[in-house]
Amino acid sequence: MIYESISQMKKILGQLDKWLDAATAHAKHKSFDPNVFLTCRLAPDQFAFVKQVQSSCDTAKFAAARLSGKEAPKHPDDEQTIEALKARVASVLTWLGTFSAKDFEGGETRVITTPRWEGKVMSGADFLREHALPNFYFHTSHTFAILRHNGVDIGKRDFLGALSLHAP
Repeated sequence: MIYESISQMKKILGQLDKWLDAATAHAKHKSFDPNVFLTCRLAPDQFAFVKQVQSSCDTAKFAAARLSGKEAPKHPDDEQTIEALKARVASVLTWLGTFSAKDFEGGETRVITTPRWEGKVMSGADFLREHALPNFYFHTSHTFAILRHNGVDIGKRDFLGALSLHAP
């Protein structure tokens, strides 16, 4: 289940990359700098677009790292352009692509903690279900919503991406 969840995060990050392309195309069509999106936010007390994208990437990479016992790549959170955000997404996608199901064996029972939890722990299964997946979808949904709110022509199919549909 862990590998499948990380694979789904990878898929949605791939979709996020396409949203960044759509944002660039929208800005070009409307004759403004696409980097304006980086400071957009839905509410004054929420992260700006750039931080939503960074958090989406971080949630996926830290979930994979914590559940596999591997060290996540470091990113300094210094992106100042859409192109730099695309490079970050690509970097995380490449790293996530190095995993196999075997990397996550025993991950459900792995003891997970973060500095913010002040010495408390969760099992890997609880961490994935209660923290990593909701956090990932929170930040990717906000990334998507900021672009939609600002007129970028993306919809539900752009969020979901290709589905594994087949005839019965």
